[in-house]
Amino acid sequence: YTDSTEGALLLENSSTNLLTYSEAFDNSYWIKGGSSALGGFTSPKGDLSAFKLVEDSSTGAHFMYRNITSTTVGNDYSASIFVKKGERDYFVLGTQTSQDAYFNLSTGVIKSSAISSKITALSNGYYICSITWTATSTSESIYIYNSEDGLTRNYTGDGTSGVYIYGAMLEANSVASSYIPTNGSTVQRAAETCNGSGNSEVLNDSQGVLFANISALSDDGTNRFISLTDGSNDNRVLFGYRASSNQVFARIEGNNSASVDLTNVVSDTEIVIKLAIYYDSSFNYKMYLNGFLVDNAIGTDSIIGLDTFDFTNATGTENFYGKTKEIAYYDTALTDAELETLTSYRSLNEMV
Repeated sequence: YTDSTEGALLLENSSTNLLTYSEAFDNSYWIKGGSSALGGFTSPKGDLSAFKLVEDSSTGAHFMYRNITSTTVGNDYSASIFVKKGERDYFVLGTQTSQDAYFNLSTGVIKSSAISSKITALSNGYYICSITWTATSTSESIYIYNSEDGLTRNYTGDGTSGVYIYGAMLEANSVASSYIPTNGSTVQRAAETCNGSGNSEVLNDSQGVLFANISALSDDGTNRFISLTDGSNDNRVLFGYRASSNQVFARIEGNNSASVDLTNVVSDTEIVIKLAIYYDSSFNYKMYLNGFLVDNAIGTDSIIGLDTFDFTNATGTENFYGKTKEIAYYDTALTDAELETLTSYRSLNEMV
């Protein structure tokens, strides 16, 4: 529950932390250059398990790294770590091919990057810094550097300055997912699911509205859907994010007839949206997004047998991996004014 005081349901796919010592930065597993790892500092979870990446007084790079020899050429990999400013305001996360991202830990922005990167603020001075790249070798590395000015990795250290680090992760994933702790071996997180909502007594075949306040984890070229269904793709109302970049998508199918698609493009799938899909007995279908009617169409056949609410495309695939702040189903046809109100934001705070 880090998005707001209301929280969000976070569903993620399966992933494995390929780093076998994700927190023990003083372990010889982490190879140091021009630096050392000093323990006993406050971590993001409040205990004293964080380390400080302390630079020595040499001229050059002040870093630690770990090499992984089981990567696959052409696959996407993501590295992430919790970082907090110390005497140094700048931190660098990179790969062995010098694909670096420079993070400003005072302002929470990325100063420069030669790689896909992201920084996310936490409430205790820490940031989650991450990078994503496509492997060009069967041996990939994660490098962690101090930086004096956010422009270069090389400078003359003072022997005491550094940044605080905790919880490193390297995963075969196109987006950095939630941290998986390790201590001596790799650890896998199972794909997350959410079950047990909705049945034939709740869901109305003839009319209704499916609503969600959601965001995707990334614009990663995959379909991610939420649906009302009879357990097949013959009768279903689904919506979510399509593989097409930044596309919000809905599909309504009744009695195995020709489907009706509704679409709209958003600026960024990681931004929270309010989305509602309307259907009625006259086969009218509407998509409302953030307070506006953005698409509508007329179908040809009735939906029958709805008995399941699901975080998939209705047949158990194309899982919705993302954040859900609100989810609701209305078993009656809401008015246009009600749909506009339902999907409108009452304040800017709701949009994060």
